[in-house]
Amino acid sequence: MVTRAAAAFLLLLALTGCSALGPDRTGIVVTTNILGDVTRAIAGTESTVTVLMKPGADPHSFGVSAQDAARMENAALLIHNGLGLEEGVARNVEAARESGVPALDVGAGIGPLPYRTGANARRPDPHFWTDPGRMLKAVDLITARIVEHVPDADTAKIRANAAAYRARLTDLDRWMTERFATLPADRRNLVTNHHVFGYLAERFGFTVIGAVIPSGTTLASPSGADLKSLADAVRRAGVPTVFADSSQTDRLVRVMAAETGLRIRVASLYSESLTAADGGAPTYLRMMRANTGAIVSGLTQEREQ
Repeated sequence: MVTRAAAAFLLLLALTGCSALGPDRTGIVVTTNILGDVTRAIAGTESTVTVLMKPGADPHSFGVSAQDAARMENAALLIHNGLGLEEGVARNVEAARESGVPALDVGAGIGPLPYRTGANARRPDPHFWTDPGRMLKAVDLITARIVEHVPDADTAKIRANAAAYRARLTDLDRWMTERFATLPADRRNLVTNHHVFGYLAERFGFTVIGAVIPSGTTLASPSGADLKSLADAVRRAGVPTVFADSSQTDRLVRVMAAETGLRIRVASLYSESLTAADGGAPTYLRMMRANTGAIVSGLTQEREQ
């Protein structure tokens, strides 16, 4: 009896060990919902795409469940934004990579820009999706990795899906260029709740005056001196509207205005997260169109006296 029990136990260990060392990796797992939307457009019906970040979540702080972590470690392909954006799941990404999961760091491959000001100055800026031109490169990177790592996918369909999405991105870029061209040079000053629009500013000729949180992450906090300095810059530039991300409270913007006597509008943008299907930005393309309209409208307003 003892011999049989021992043999059964050893057999169980062997089977378990084989499973742990060589899992059947399936599906694509994507960390952020913006890249998840793009990946789904490319993959189509050729692969299951699991998106970890929920609609309206903050990409800097969202976390994953144990079940999601297991999905990451058993995926055929893991796609993440990178450049330090997903602070709450960085260790899970690294664990999946160490377990042998093919992982695509999209930000590292698109030619990242450095932050120009604030606490993160000269470090790579992860918010590349605010420039649709950079997203064309992201589409190419994602497409190549799906073709390489997702078994049984019809590569012709994947490439056709990618080509169709690239055409829509090109149309978006053209439309944004035309809309922003309606703003004169003295109306192209941006102030946001944190540093998120560096790529958009570079692409479309805006100047980022500053951010309420002088950092590239929402996990940082501004000092009273930071708020006063920004309010002074806003006054000098005559900025009529400050833009706050829809997934973040605009409390700090209003505190800045109240403590410094600054009279200014606050407008909401969908800058870091998509919404649910019934919201204003359920896809990346709709998010960018909504943001473009809000920026043009906000900067066209006359400054409150």
